[in-house]
Amino acid sequence: MMATTSADIANLEAIATRCRAHILRMTHRAAAGHPGGSLSEIDILVALYFSRLNVDPDKPKLEERDRFILSKGHASPGMYAVLAEKGFITEEDLSSYRVLGGVCQGHVDMKWTPGIDFSAGSLGMGLSFGMGTAIAARLDGSERSTWVMIGDGEMQEGSIWEAAMAAAHHELGNLTVFVDKNNIQNDDFVEVQMRMFDIPAKWAGFGWAVRECDGHDMQQILDAIAWADSITDRPAVIIANTIKGKGISYMENNPAFHGAAPNDEQLGIGLAELGLFEVGA
Repeated sequence: MMATTSADIANLEAIATRCRAHILRMTHRAAAGHPGGSLSEIDILVALYFSRLNVDPDKPKLEERDRFILSKGHASPGMYAVLAEKGFITEEDLSSYRVLGGVCQGHVDMKWTPGIDFSAGSLGMGLSFGMGTAIAARLDGSERSTWVMIGDGEMQEGSIWEAAMAAAHHELGNLTVFVDKNNIQNDDFVEVQMRMFDIPAKWAGFGWAVRECDGHDMQQILDAIAWADSITDRPAVIIANTIKGKGISYMENNPAFHGAAPNDEQLGIGLAELGLFEVGA
């Protein structure tokens, strides 16, 4: 159910703050991981899971559930944080992040974690997988929808555009993509590595309905989700303008924290900035 009041928005923002703390603690404990892209995506994931997606923590394999595909699967700490807050896994499970045999593997994996619908590996595959689940829903005569998140650096993969062309050809009105446009990829800023030029025009040229939003403004995210639900004759893409490392001062717009964990001092600083003053386990 879509949030509509200021209290609803405040509640979603509070969940997102707790998730940011989970992300810091997970990556700190593992001394590895991808905090930057997890922090940029988290407001979108919270909005989806707590206001839109038809999913049930008690029935994670329910056939009629909506599907969420995290194509940028290295940003798994954000996914695990939301699943813990939603009740698919426990907070204790978060301590297994990047532990051999643990519930929370380094990349999201549907064999290990309840609530995960896609096992991520090399970038660029999630949209094709999501297109398949959307076509399957149509063949089943089902109302379930598919939501896919990709990164802006990930759009440099040619497979993204093959899937985009095919999804538009099949007029998949039950498929929505969120682009986490945080402007940074593994090695540097996207503009340095490979410029993407006019991203909205690219998607529109491939036949998609296109909208942009501030990926950290909860009301704008919710409005964009409602807009996507109104598009039924073709796939929709929401280009969310985000900040890598959002909410943690030394991580914001810092390529170094694409794949680097906070040390003890940085963890304390980050939790204090979130209003949480205990470093925790």
